Amino acid sequence: MRRRWAAARGAAARPEVRWSRRIADARAARDAAARRRVRRTVTWREGMRCEVDGRELLNFCSNDYLGLSQHPQVIAALRDGSVEGVGSTASALVCGHHALHATLEREVADWLQAPAALLFGSGFTANLAVLQALLQSGDTCVQDRLNHASLIDAAKLSGATLRRYPHNDAEAAARQLATHEGDGLALIATDGVFSMDGDVAPLRELAALAHANDALLYVDDAHGVGVLGPDGRGSVAGAGLSTRDVPLQLATLGKALGTYGALVVGDADLVGHLAETARGHVYSTALPPALAAASIAAVRIARAADDRRAHLAALVAQFRGGASNHGLDVLPSTTPIQAVMAFDDRIALRMAQVLEDAGFWVSAIRPPTVPEGRARLRVTLTAAHTESEVDTLVDALARARDAAVASGARPA
Repeated sequence: MRRRWAAARGAAARPEVRWSRRIADARAARDAAARRRVRRTVTWREGMRCEVDGRELLNFCSNDYLGLSQHPQVIAALRDGSVEGVGSTASALVCGHHALHATLEREVADWLQAPAALLFGSGFTANLAVLQALLQSGDTCVQDRLNHASLIDAAKLSGATLRRYPHNDAEAAARQLATHEGDGLALIATDGVFSMDGDVAPLRELAALAHANDALLYVDDAHGVGVLGPDGRGSVAGAGLSTRDVPLQLATLGKALGTYGALVVGDADLVGHLAETARGHVYSTALPPALAAASIAAVRIARAADDRRAHLAALVAQFRGGASNHGLDVLPSTTPIQAVMAFDDRIALRMAQVLEDAGFWVSAIRPPTVPEGRARLRVTLTAAHTESEVDTLVDALARARDAAVASGARPA
């Protein structure tokens, strides 16, 4: 019996071999479709200039919208906050909740004019935790088709029924919400600013829809807070809405604020419920207190950074004007995210390479990050860029487009 069992095991492929084949096939498919993703190594940064794999480039793909990641006060706060130690040593509900964490939560809640805030390790973690804590089987989650992957994954993992509507179509969202049946609850989730298109969700229409249907509206404002609205309070405030209209919103620290982490901000009862039940909060080690100290400094700067926001808005208008003059196909957006459409993957890759050869770092974005046939260059502008840098970028983009088309780059 033992010999027969050993022979049977030997005849079958070992598990690691089978996994290797699957991985090799998947990688070959990505290569054939020009969808291989490669991490680039940044050696140093100074302002928006950086060294990438040994080459100095001007960075136009960073989410550091206000240029705070290298602000002297933020760096000093990080250094000073590390005096007592680096790690928080445990989850927040054990012994990891530091006074600096509490101060950060209070200050962000005060800035965004909400009763409460809860700190998470990242925006992705926060979205997973929030929807899994609020939704269950029998509930319905209605989402924009272009929502961030974390929102989509979170709804699927929650056990709720996920309904998705065409991008920014509030009437279609209403039709999807109308399919909700039974005694379960309904939640509408949307990005505030869409990370790949750069446009803003129809938040007033969605808030009215949620109110009329007794649904909860949750807004992931990762790319809006710090940039849009009065005092940089984001797309929710920019739409004239409050916690009564949007009971929960996400504010990330790793984009306009230049640090790391995220907070869910909103209704006190909802936030309190999340603090006890959101698995990504309950079972994760709390952020290092020094990071919270740096984030407090960044929040205080961002609240008063109208000059940076004004400069950034001027750069956006300048870029769009120059792109129009050069005939570049740019999606409608008034935010720092400007999508220059290439449509097919190989043209996007070729344009990115031509730009890099000219000294610019702009990422080529391809499916599945964006829909099929919607490959693009995702240009991000920051308050640390200058007018002359934006002008030279626009000229380089036009040359890159012409070079890519002339090369005959097309999908396989």
